[in-house]
Amino acid sequence: MPFSGEVCRIGVFDQSIPDIQFDATGKSNYAYLFDALVEAYPRGEKGQKDWKKFLGDIKKAGKRKRYDCIVGVSGGTDSCYLLHLASQWGLRVLAVNLDNGFNSDIAVKNIRRMTEQLKIDLETYVIDYNEVRDLIICYMQASLPWIDTPTDLAIKSVLYKIANREGIKYILRGNDFRSEGSQPKDWTYGDGKQLKALHHRYGKVKLKTFPNYTIGHLLYYGFIKKINNLYPYYYIDYNKNKAQQFLKEHYGWEYYGGHHFENIFTRFAMSYWLYEKFGIDKRKITLSAQVMSGEISREKAIAEINSLPYNPDEKDEMINYLCKKLDIFENDFTTWFEQPNKNYRDYPSYDNLFSKYHSIYSWFINKIFLHKPQSLFKEEIIGK
Repeated sequence: MPFSGEVCRIGVFDQSIPDIQFDATGKSNYAYLFDALVEAYPRGEKGQKDWKKFLGDIKKAGKRKRYDCIVGVSGGTDSCYLLHLASQWGLRVLAVNLDNGFNSDIAVKNIRRMTEQLKIDLETYVIDYNEVRDLIICYMQASLPWIDTPTDLAIKSVLYKIANREGIKYILRGNDFRSEGSQPKDWTYGDGKQLKALHHRYGKVKLKTFPNYTIGHLLYYGFIKKINNLYPYYYIDYNKNKAQQFLKEHYGWEYYGGHHFENIFTRFAMSYWLYEKFGIDKRKITLSAQVMSGEISREKAIAEINSLPYNPDEKDEMINYLCKKLDIFENDFTTWFEQPNKNYRDYPSYDNLFSKYHSIYSWFINKIFLHKPQSLFKEEIIGK
């Protein structure tokens, strides 16, 4: 399923992407969304000036405390390079890694190499694997596209929880829209209410310790406790390919094979589940962003889209590993894979609440976040 219908003349966005539209010149609304984000968060002199101010705020808030900030680390390029930068900036960092039972050996080694060489304290938050396993199976049984939602929610929750415990007011995030793009809501939406609903319907294991992330957590940690999320790559010059080379040369860091492939389950969800079950190729978003930011050529992006996102020779091994890890029969996996596809709208979530009280929600979100969230840009340019 390389390309579907019209393809954006700027990136490699095509008509498989929900709510995509093209103007008379062939430029898509997703390309305009990227332009809007670049305009809102310029790099160069303006970006450096903005980031310098944030650095001052971080250090001021960290006075007389053990740490200035938290950096969530996965062993991937963005988070590892952010550890390097934070050290260069003179920040006292607490690195936090979420262990959901699927971290690759390469990721674990990368985290250890970085934190040891930079002399950065590391806290690994281990989730009860029985609970993680049960939730993953719930999402697969629900036949939703983004079955890695439990991990995403847990990461947000854990970072807030540890920041609050340590009195830290800033969480530095390694997200970068210039190299990742902005994924469609239909492909990736998930929230804490949805997780509870799916677990109630399909779950077999009682959730005693799983760090869910609900609207109540957002209100408490973001609005009341004033814990801020900052995205340094929005402001500073950053090139993922150059960062990878730097990490290899200076820290012995190893590459893991693809965007977010440092986690074994995330790799499966992105490269196989989304692609083969739903016809979703997230590379069309990430590669378009890299084309528009000048990291790669459009020709290279097209060539990559025309290849599979996974190695077909490793498909059976990947599925066998997953079934053993989740302790399920392959017949169960096949049943869930072949059942009719669902959308996040088929299950309870906060989405209806956010839509009904959109003006209040927007005001609330802008009060909590130092950056205008990508979701609000999407609503303005792509639609709700």
